Amino acid sequence: MMKQPSQLEFGSIVGERYRIVRTLGSGGMSHVFMAEDLKLPGKQWAVKESVAGPQVMKLVRTEAEMLISLSHPRLPRIVDFFEHPRSGAVYLVMDYIEGITLEAYMKGYQGYIPQEQIVPFALQVLDVLDYLHTRQPPVIYRDLKPTNIMLTPEMEFILIDFGIARSYKAELDQDTVKLGTVGFAAPEQYGAGQTDARSDLYSLGALLLYLCTGGKYSEWTAGVEGYIRGELPRQLIPVIRKLLRQHPEERFQSAGEVIGELRHSADFQPAQQGISVNDASMDYAGTRVVAVLGVSAGSGATHTAIAVSHYLARRSRSVALVELHSTTKAFARLQEVVEGTSVGQSSSSRRFEVDGVHYWRQTSRADVISLLGGSYRFIVLDLGSGQDNERLEEFLRADYPLVVGSGAEWRVQDIAGLARSLQRHPQHKWNYCLPLATSEAVRRLRKELDHDKVFALPFHSDPFERDDEVDQVLDELFRGVIPDTRKKRFGFLKRQR
Repeated sequence: MMKQPSQLEFGSIVGERYRIVRTLGSGGMSHVFMAEDLKLPGKQWAVKESVAGPQVMKLVRTEAEMLISLSHPRLPRIVDFFEHPRSGAVYLVMDYIEGITLEAYMKGYQGYIPQEQIVPFALQVLDVLDYLHTRQPPVIYRDLKPTNIMLTPEMEFILIDFGIARSYKAELDQDTVKLGTVGFAAPEQYGAGQTDARSDLYSLGALLLYLCTGGKYSEWTAGVEGYIRGELPRQLIPVIRKLLRQHPEERFQSAGEVIGELRHSADFQPAQQGISVNDASMDYAGTRVVAVLGVSAGSGATHTAIAVSHYLARRSRSVALVELHSTTKAFARLQEVVEGTSVGQSSSSRRFEVDGVHYWRQTSRADVISLLGGSYRFIVLDLGSGQDNERLEEFLRADYPLVVGSGAEWRVQDIAGLARSLQRHPQHKWNYCLPLATSEAVRRLRKELDHDKVFALPFHSDPFERDDEVDQVLDELFRGVIPDTRKKRFGFLKRQR
């Protein structure tokens, strides 16, 4: 399909309110732009430009009004609609969703999605499909595929691109326009009948098969069972198979029916093997993020991040330590030691392991989003001492923001200065660590900050090794978060000597 040229460019204004900032994506007949709101400074929107001929303009207008009426946390809000009859262009203004598509997320895993993520993902999609299908009249999405699902930094799935969604019309035998993506669209979308809720369920089955075969298959063909990953619950296969039946009457008839089927089997329960669902300290709702930010260069942020990571690995499991800055080469030097390579010889892999902790060298924010979807219980972000927007955002959204400042008497006030400079942000969950600080310095800072999560860290020459005094401080810092179990001592540095 020839790509339709856009009517918009940088600086163009849509509806006398939305100024185009940049292009987000484009397809055969549409373009999506980021726009800034001239009436609400700082607010950003996504503007989708599509071409609609005169014969379907009325239909497009009706569907836009329908989309604006929708309200669900897994749908972007459609807030405005504009027409440009002379060019045939129509514009939908909707929420700008920060994140990456499921397709990009899969590429980050080379087609491999952690098996424990697949059924919860399906339930999220079914939740929004159930909402759409139970509207009056029902709304049929018609283009469920990896590029139309956005994964936010908070690991929420959002359906995007409502360019071909439509209301179900009971009096019609088939759709007026045949739209959908080959490989994910139901057979009736190619002219065999009108699409209904069961068409979206077919697409869900195609999407699940795509995930379960590492991106190899989205249609049920002879022998496809052999490509479904072996560690997945076998009960998932008949569910996918039924979703992908050629005739709608042979499929599940509603999203609620599929939800009931998935929840019926014990294999689909969220509890992980070896972990009791009654153990509140271990029943995590996803990955916990610890962000370590140094007040200034040399304050010990990286040293503390390493110590925290190995402490968590001894208490829990599945810990990743992420270097989210590039101002130092600490992780690169450490990787050289671990892998026995020459000084300055960089490895092609940015991941290496030390005593059960996965180190990720010079990692981007997009990579962090992918890691959040993995099996890690904790991700520790080493943010260094910079306070640029990206690192500050990661610090503020972390479950456990940890500020590291010098314990020297003449430097303790640096932490108070940082807190004052960021006083517009909530600070109730912040934690503060001062290496080598005196008890008096800690007491004064607690009083000045009116905050009891201020700790002195004792001298600790080897952050990879267990130290009883350091563990006592970290036990207090992470009290109630992880169980008090003890594992064997680690001797990374001793093995390297």
